[in-house]
Amino acid sequence: MEALLNEWLWQDRYWLPPGIHWQDMDMSDGHYPLPRDLVYTLPVAFAFIALRYVFERVMAVPLSKHLGVKDRIRIRAAPIPKLENFYKQYNRQPSQSELASLGKLCGLSQSKIQSWFRHRRNQDRPTNTKKFCEASWRFVFYLAAFTAGLGSLLDSPWFWDQRECWRDFPKQVVTNAHSWYYTLELGFYLSLLLCVSVDVKRKDFKEQVIHHIATIFLIGFSYCANYVRIGTLVMLVHDSSDFLLESAKMFHYAEWTKTCDSLFVIFSLVFLITRLVVFPCRIIHTTLVLSLDFFEPFFGYYFFNALLLVLQALHIFWAYLILRMICKFMFNGKVERDERSDEESEADEDEEPEEEDESSWEQRKGAINSKLASLANNCVLNNLTNQRNLNSRLPKAR
Repeated sequence: MEALLNEWLWQDRYWLPPGIHWQDMDMSDGHYPLPRDLVYTLPVAFAFIALRYVFERVMAVPLSKHLGVKDRIRIRAAPIPKLENFYKQYNRQPSQSELASLGKLCGLSQSKIQSWFRHRRNQDRPTNTKKFCEASWRFVFYLAAFTAGLGSLLDSPWFWDQRECWRDFPKQVVTNAHSWYYTLELGFYLSLLLCVSVDVKRKDFKEQVIHHIATIFLIGFSYCANYVRIGTLVMLVHDSSDFLLESAKMFHYAEWTKTCDSLFVIFSLVFLITRLVVFPCRIIHTTLVLSLDFFEPFFGYYFFNALLLVLQALHIFWAYLILRMICKFMFNGKVERDERSDEESEADEDEEPEEEDESSWEQRKGAINSKLASLANNCVLNNLTNQRNLNSRLPKAR
């Protein structure tokens, strides 16, 4: 297996500039990145999943209650096995023809079946507490990663002068701090990809999966090819705005409107500056243009820049969504909703009101009964009045 990998995957011309070979990487000078180091990221990913499970239940849930996060009480769909099987196996939003066939199968009207599917879809919608826990977990990691990454890079020469990313490339020794930075970042994104099926599914679900996969390939390839210096800058740029977004989400679910709006404005400024200015003008320009002053183009050069361009395309897509929210904020004075909200349509919630607690329902029922009684009395009085008028007119009519 090792010979096969060396023959087909770890060829010098794929990973290293022309004229450089793996044998030139003298380990006596220090630690160079090796592909086998990435094996440690898999147990790190599972450790992150376990840590997240504990964090959400021990810290995130109590914090959500302290901040006042409230979950809507939804009407649970009645247990109808035939509809449940259709819901899970075929379609969550049946067409008119499917509704007709289901009505014949279950002996129910189409309106009742539509109502059942609305309740069933709303039943699967994620609660605010679940979304708060996910956002708080990502906030903690992104904040810790940004703080640790910035602390490890402030003394690095390539943080201030990006040409230093390519000086003596690829014979660049990697420090333990930067090696761990890579391992933790890659392990975290692996954990996000493994949990993507159980996390809240949003409108940009496909873009998120593409982002995770591109990020994993980018981090793994940049480590193997010793793009560690420029890779640390890429990760730092991404972490600089991510923790602001997650904090804004947390306060949004807690309905702290002013705090959420303020954090969203700060996040928007940081995102647009770092992703649309710093990333293309400093990072991509460094890898596309400045790197050619130190080596000739090779496969790794094209592959690495292609992944960076994929990330930049996703940045433009998310910037479009953010600008849409900014326009709504400017016209309405508040952030109405997240453009990347969970995938289930809001129409279900609008068509079918949420179940309220018993006390409020009893109050509303009493008010409705009083209005109905008043309306009925008025109808009776009107009928009696009309009858008297009719009797008084009959002799004249005769």
